[in-house]
Amino acid sequence: MRRLRAAAAFATVTALAATASACGGGSATGGGGNDSPKSLTYWASNQGPNIEADKKILNAELKKFEQQSGIKVKLEVVPWSDLLNRILAATTSGQGPDVLNIGNTWSASLQATGALLRWDRAAFDAIGGRARFADSAVAAAGAPGKDPAAVPLYSLSYALYYNKKMFADAGIAKPPATWDELVADGKRLSKGGTWGLGAEGANLANNIHQVFVLGKQHGADFFDAAGKPTFTSDGAVAAVKQYVDFMAKDRIVAPGNAEYAQNQSLRDFSTGRTAMVLWQAAASTFAAQGMKPEEWGVAPVPVPAGTPDTARNVNSMVAGINISVFKNTRNRDGALKFVKFMTSDEEQKILNKTYGSIPPVKAAQQDPAFGAPDNSVLKDTLLKSAAPLPQVPEESQFETAVGTAVKGLWADAAAGRAVTTESVRAALAKAQQQMPK
Repeated sequence: MRRLRAAAAFATVTALAATASACGGGSATGGGGNDSPKSLTYWASNQGPNIEADKKILNAELKKFEQQSGIKVKLEVVPWSDLLNRILAATTSGQGPDVLNIGNTWSASLQATGALLRWDRAAFDAIGGRARFADSAVAAAGAPGKDPAAVPLYSLSYALYYNKKMFADAGIAKPPATWDELVADGKRLSKGGTWGLGAEGANLANNIHQVFVLGKQHGADFFDAAGKPTFTSDGAVAAVKQYVDFMAKDRIVAPGNAEYAQNQSLRDFSTGRTAMVLWQAAASTFAAQGMKPEEWGVAPVPVPAGTPDTARNVNSMVAGINISVFKNTRNRDGALKFVKFMTSDEEQKILNKTYGSIPPVKAAQQDPAFGAPDNSVLKDTLLKSAAPLPQVPEESQFETAVGTAVKGLWADAAAGRAVTTESVRAALAKAQQQMPK
């Protein structure tokens, strides 16, 4: 998802399911019913450089919708650090928006509450049909075998961004394709107050995204086929250790990155303090921070050297933003019209160009803008080598428990404490104990 959510609250979603199905969300202030909807409330996630930028971008588009439909949309842009808490509170209180953005990794967890509209065939037909959307994007909209709880809005994947001048000054001709190459390049770049790689060690969601991918490369999932946590498997332990070792062992990440949780690694990249960063669609943020497009390059996220198993060449989670409707909205028809507008071919081109993401609507992907070098890497990754995070009801707890464990290991590395296989396994065992039984 975009803007790499900061710490999500540890919430027992399964306990919410019993109450949320009865209370849902919807416009607390009214404004019209299905016969003549006059207004809708919309919680948008923070996609751009800041909330004010999002308001400017989205309000221009919402005016178009009002002109077309006669429905006024009351917009609130919610920071990622608050969004999951706000949504979970709305599912129990009934005081929520009509339409909202969710991180696609939350889809199954929020689906389990019963508070979101099911996107069955009739609902999809109301917005032009399910076939308009890329299969990989719909796969991250809810648990397998169930009607999705959301509709894909912005699709994203991870890429490796690198500073061309810093690479040239260090005599590095091309970006690394394997982790061994990344570490070797990072060591050459880490000198004189600059560092090879940036990280967000206190950002729980970012931690999960990175160790999930490394886990896939080590042949591990964090849940088994029955949905039971397997956090202490050898592959999961190796993945977490490899990630934290970028600081603890390889010394290519600055110790201060252990405290980063608000996209400070992008600031460091834009100002030449770090030479590489793993991120989702960072172009608009770099531009907002004064970096020129020709100053940076983009490449696929590295994979292990010499791995013949294509499953181990996964190099991104399927990232993105979905749009949902609260099941108990008083303006269901208006909400569906709004989702149809936001996922129309034209709006998909406009919004995804603006945010540097990839349209999940297949027709919009054909726009030449999404063939630019950076977007091509993101699009190819989504199509060929990205995997969705576990679509289990406990996904949000997984993010919090394991993300916090990794945060603690980053803190150990920054303080000079040893990060060993045993300490990693112990941290993950503690995280697994925190999961619902």
